[in-house]
Amino acid sequence: MSRSGQMEHETLIEMSATTDGEDGNGPFFETNSNIDSDNPGISEGLSSTESTFLINNHQRIDKHHQSKDSVFFRDGLRRIDFVLSYTDDPNKETDKKKAERRKEFESNLIKTGLELETEDKKESESGKIYFIKIHAPWDVLSTYAEVLGIKVPIKENDIDPPRENPLDCLLKPFKLPNHVMYPEPDYFTAAFSKQKQELFLINDQNTFFSPATRNRIVYYILSRCPYGTEEGKKKFGIKRLQNNGTYTSAYPLHDCQYWKKAKEELCHSERFTLYSQWAKFARFYKEQPLDLIRKYYGEKIGIYFAWLGYYTEMLFYAAVVGFFCFLYGWITMDDNLGSKEICSPDIGGQIIMCPLCDKTCEFWKLNTTCEPSRYSHMFDNVATLFFAIFMGIWVTLFLEFWKRRQARLEYEWDLVDFEEEQQQLQLRPEYEVKCTQKRKNPVTQEMEPYLPITSKAARFCFSGATVLFWISLIIASMIAVIVYRLAVYAAFASIMENNDALRPVSSLLTPQLATSVTASCLNFIIIMILNFLYERVAIWITDMEIPRTHLEYENRLTMKMFLFQFVNYYSSCFYVAFFKGKFVGYPAEYTYMFNVWRNEECDPAGCLIELTTQLTIVMAGKQIWGNIQEAIVPYILNWWGSRKARNNPEDLYSRWEQDYDLQTFGPLGLFYEYLEMGECKYWYKYMKSFPCPCVPLMALCSSILVIQFGFITLFVASFPLAPLLALLNNILEIRVDSWKLTTQFRRPIASKAHSIGVWQEILNGMAVLSVVTNAFIVAFTSDMIPRLVYFYAYTENMDSRMSGYINSSLSFFDVVDFSNDSMPIENEMNITTCRYRDYRYPPDHGRKYLHTMQYWHILAAKMAFIIIMEHVVFVVKFFVAWLIPDVPSEVKARIKREKYLTQKILHEYELCKWQEKLREKSNCAEVAKQVFASKGKVQLSAAM
Repeated sequence: MSRSGQMEHETLIEMSATTDGEDGNGPFFETNSNIDSDNPGISEGLSSTESTFLINNHQRIDKHHQSKDSVFFRDGLRRIDFVLSYTDDPNKETDKKKAERRKEFESNLIKTGLELETEDKKESESGKIYFIKIHAPWDVLSTYAEVLGIKVPIKENDIDPPRENPLDCLLKPFKLPNHVMYPEPDYFTAAFSKQKQELFLINDQNTFFSPATRNRIVYYILSRCPYGTEEGKKKFGIKRLQNNGTYTSAYPLHDCQYWKKAKEELCHSERFTLYSQWAKFARFYKEQPLDLIRKYYGEKIGIYFAWLGYYTEMLFYAAVVGFFCFLYGWITMDDNLGSKEICSPDIGGQIIMCPLCDKTCEFWKLNTTCEPSRYSHMFDNVATLFFAIFMGIWVTLFLEFWKRRQARLEYEWDLVDFEEEQQQLQLRPEYEVKCTQKRKNPVTQEMEPYLPITSKAARFCFSGATVLFWISLIIASMIAVIVYRLAVYAAFASIMENNDALRPVSSLLTPQLATSVTASCLNFIIIMILNFLYERVAIWITDMEIPRTHLEYENRLTMKMFLFQFVNYYSSCFYVAFFKGKFVGYPAEYTYMFNVWRNEECDPAGCLIELTTQLTIVMAGKQIWGNIQEAIVPYILNWWGSRKARNNPEDLYSRWEQDYDLQTFGPLGLFYEYLEMGECKYWYKYMKSFPCPCVPLMALCSSILVIQFGFITLFVASFPLAPLLALLNNILEIRVDSWKLTTQFRRPIASKAHSIGVWQEILNGMAVLSVVTNAFIVAFTSDMIPRLVYFYAYTENMDSRMSGYINSSLSFFDVVDFSNDSMPIENEMNITTCRYRDYRYPPDHGRKYLHTMQYWHILAAKMAFIIIMEHVVFVVKFFVAWLIPDVPSEVKARIKREKYLTQKILHEYELCKWQEKLREKSNCAEVAKQVFASKGKVQLSAAM
């Protein structure tokens, strides 16, 4: 039957004043005309086409006249706070069992006070899906708002706003309209109390709690609602019902279509506002409407975008300084005397270098590395040292100012008294189900399930062994890439030396560079494959550990993901920076890996250019691949899944069906940003094991940004353009994330968070580590210290102090001292001596091939530099951290003012109540004591 034909035969919906077995004050029932429908809910004893009403007047509502794009029940009054969907085949035995679970679950939901309304599968576009719409009435909302400690307005904020900055007029093009930036007035708030409702500014019970708060409350009920007992164990929670296929999805609704406003006056169309003012890429230069994001999506997602936005703002300053450092290297590139000597036919052209591999490689002239040495100067110059010190201070300023920004958000978003420790009292439903043993909780003094220490230890051991195995797999893959480098270098050398077709590019594409580029690309591919596999393993082993609380679950997952990502992304960079070319030996006694492959040597101009190449390929490749995955794949999937909507008017293609066709907002969210979007079906089953879909989102999404943070701090001395690349990526990242979140994903369940959590400590640790790594890069990877030692101690030309540096940095070797395994097969030029990069005595010296005094002076200078740089930067870092308070003074004053006013209002309210009882002359002595105590509380609040 066509949708239009079906709608014509539907009748009016009768609203009865009473029902069988109910008195006149009982609930009303709404009955669909399709009573003979094959809806399985009717045969189950709980009509899926009936819903409980609390309406005081009789109504006749024509369903035909209501747009199905509405976010309200059929009466047009009660808002849809959540939607469940399922498919059913009464002829299948497994579906009969699922129907029994649904019957029990929905019955228990109604007992909690929730109201349900079902859309028959004949009403769905596919004709196969039932949709159960859920509404939370005032009694339910007010009860659970008190349970969850939700803060609500109690008084308008009477604190004068801060003075306007005279420079604000210059920032006006970057500002958004006030109604977008501040969608609600500023209030003082207090935790909701059902017994003190008259204290709060309740203008309309239907709109007092925001849709995000409403869906958070409903999900709290859904996750704890029982549905029966199976195998002697109590079963409950919507997540388990999704896991076993009883329900196919559970999600809150967007309030409208993102490209136009909703028709209902009661709907604020916040999704449309977010799309038009935030998600469009044309608004990339505008500030983010953080208050509106928090109101629509909840604090956890709001704090993520606040952190991402602030991180991007701070990157601007690092990018500007890094760009000028790179510009300095580019401008002075032609003035670099070291590269001039390498490129000179009279110097570099006369220096014969020892072969870079055994037997197959030939002797080569130093000037063949002319171009790489020139480009190396762009990243290896005096500005590199300045930029490394600058970034050590920048990261401290970033973290300290973020703490201040975070404190301001905590106050503005009513999170000052929110402690994540409160969530420790809320056990994960999975923990309660899987842990059958019980003991008394010392905090609540109630019996609760617990995991025995022996089981916990066994699970931790297995989890730790799994993580170590995967880290070992990363190290093995890195060694395989190193072996690739060693094995193919000889092939590249022989091909490029004897191929006339490659002569035009031989000055740019040397065997060293070709090996480095191909190895970096191979390493990037391995990184992506291992990420794809490990992220699934991390979720599985975290589930296996059975964490007790949601916070514990998130922290464990976060640490596993970060540890793996750290090793996976940075291992190759650490190898190039600190190991390559450091353990080569010398021509008479080379060092071999596994006694087979000779260790790699650095270019005569240093290994810094190779580290830069490695960082560029991994960092840029990751960002490009991630953005393709984020933007293109979900768009194609949603286009394919909802293409039927193009031919259906909105009154036929309902709001819940439109959202059902969107991507699930789960672990595939922001992580890669956010990982492989094409694996939605695979990830969906993992998403259901989380307390809410945004929990893994935050754990996973932040990881990729922290990895990026590592690239621009740990190795920034080798790549001053890294902050600029990160800045450009994050500008795009914010808009891609907002576009996906607003247009391509279902609305996530609101969740609270007052900080970025464990990531704050990880960032602090990386900030400290970055000082050490950059000091070692400047000392051991860069050529700066050897040049400075030569400049001040070993120069032979006082007029041009750096002349002769290249010759000084190369040692002599007599080819007759080659071992049989190292001697080149061909020696057409009859070379008798060759040069190699090291500081060793020549073959005719009494201390043949031993390190010279210059080598020890350089080593001492490197160690002294590391100690001095670390101490200077650390002293500045800790001084800046001590100097900048974590909480701004005006925020402290506002917090004290709010606490004072709310306590005063509550105590005065209490005083009025006891005075009323005193006037009633009941139990006068006891009431008089309470009146006196209440007056004391009011006076104490005023004094404080």
